[in-house]
Amino acid sequence: MTSQAWKEFPPPLSDEQLEILVANIKDWQLTHGSLLKLVSSDEDSTVLAQPVGACLFPTLFPRQLFEQALDLQKTYDKLYARVAEDEEWLYSTLKGLIETYDLARVLWGIHQEVEREGYVQDVVLGIFRSDYMLDANTESVSTSEEILLKQVEFNTISCAGGVHSNLVADMHRRLQRSGAYLPSDPNLETINISSSSLPPSHTLSTLTTGLVAAHNLYGPPKSPNANQTCILFIVQPRNFNIADERPIEYALWDQDIPAYRVIFAEEVLAHTSLSPGRELLYHPPSRAGPMEVSVVYFRAAFEADEFDDNGRKARLLLERSRAIKCPSILSHLTTFKKVQQALALPGGLRRFLTEDEAVRIASTFAPIYPMDESEIGMAARKLALSSISSKSYILKPSLEGGGHNIYGEDIPRFLSRTPKNKWSNYILMEKITSPAIHNLSMSPRGFYRGPVVSELGIFGICLWKRDENTEGRVEITQDLNPCWSFKTKSASVNEMSVVKGYGCFDSPALVDQSIFSACCLGTVKAVEHSGRRSL
Repeated sequence: MTSQAWKEFPPPLSDEQLEILVANIKDWQLTHGSLLKLVSSDEDSTVLAQPVGACLFPTLFPRQLFEQALDLQKTYDKLYARVAEDEEWLYSTLKGLIETYDLARVLWGIHQEVEREGYVQDVVLGIFRSDYMLDANTESVSTSEEILLKQVEFNTISCAGGVHSNLVADMHRRLQRSGAYLPSDPNLETINISSSSLPPSHTLSTLTTGLVAAHNLYGPPKSPNANQTCILFIVQPRNFNIADERPIEYALWDQDIPAYRVIFAEEVLAHTSLSPGRELLYHPPSRAGPMEVSVVYFRAAFEADEFDDNGRKARLLLERSRAIKCPSILSHLTTFKKVQQALALPGGLRRFLTEDEAVRIASTFAPIYPMDESEIGMAARKLALSSISSKSYILKPSLEGGGHNIYGEDIPRFLSRTPKNKWSNYILMEKITSPAIHNLSMSPRGFYRGPVVSELGIFGICLWKRDENTEGRVEITQDLNPCWSFKTKSASVNEMSVVKGYGCFDSPALVDQSIFSACCLGTVKAVEHSGRRSL
């Protein structure tokens, strides 16, 4: 590999080409709703928005590892469906968290209250997202064998980013067809990114199909007080990320399935009720008479501060109902990092998967340790408290969204300020040593040109039915082909959340691993980060 190999993609563009490319991307984003709502500007007659962060070019990614992630997802769907229905295992895993973490305690308490009354819905819709990064085992990436797929986290509630990634993937495919990615010098040798290198994204249609399948499985209204069914989106107030939610709602309406947004928790309590048969009735302010809710789709109710007294009452009301939940309360609990860590223990998967399945899934696990007082937990504490060894780790709480993790040398200082009885709320994960590729991006923070790393999210959408007589046994009634999202950030930035300003939405340009390796700048820890913000 020559010192200039990494420059082969993206190809160098003239100033005029780059200006045209940027203009085309801005217009695409404005005309396709690839935007974030500026809720602070919301007025009676108007509101402002800004384009979401996006990469100018698709980012190189090994085709074999992209396909591996897709192939694994249905096994992951089965795994997390079984974990969600194994109450004994789930409680033993989360017991310490339930005792010390308010959100876990509230969710488990809701489950217990509904269980005492008796669940009336044994079907669950799972919309999952398994996030991966590439891991290079050595300082220099020179052979394909050195690059592996490693899981960052597994999400089971409010899995966002699907629509945004869908739009950016469509944009990249459109730009490729228009010739926008051809180099300014036709004689320059560069990687040819053809349409076959850019996988189409079907995330919007797949998410919609999953909700439609659950709606159809629920069937016609059961309550004599309703003559029509609908799907409820449970959403946060003053939502700046509506462009990732509204298209799913509109797609349902296009299939003649009413879908309504209800703000958690006040609107849930104000506009829904339970019939004597525990059908969930929605009373739209815009029409007379209630509608029966077939599916409750949560895009809210995952943050601790949402669960005040009204939040608890609202989540309990929804969980008690006959509506199919996405996710159920137990499936929600599986999103906690403690579950991911427990599954990564030696033999942790054998309870739920066959030997072959367990081996395939375990191959994607990075080393993860508890921070409790077990033998392995005490060893992890020593690693975390050392100013030297902590550099190789990330301390993760059981919180959704970016901005919550503690990295490297910050870990000992953080732990010194945190009561020891709270340490077990965290898990310690070895840093994934990602190889960096060159790319350009633009976001509200400005332009960036330089080394980047990417995160591949694989969406799994499945319906399952719990077996009331056997702990942990489920029947997967429908498991859709997985779809994907893709995000990219500057290699010098720790977090990845795009809507919080850390990264950009993107799509992969799939190449052979040998080509990917030849174009790498090296691993993140070996790259000198310029952090340049101008072109």
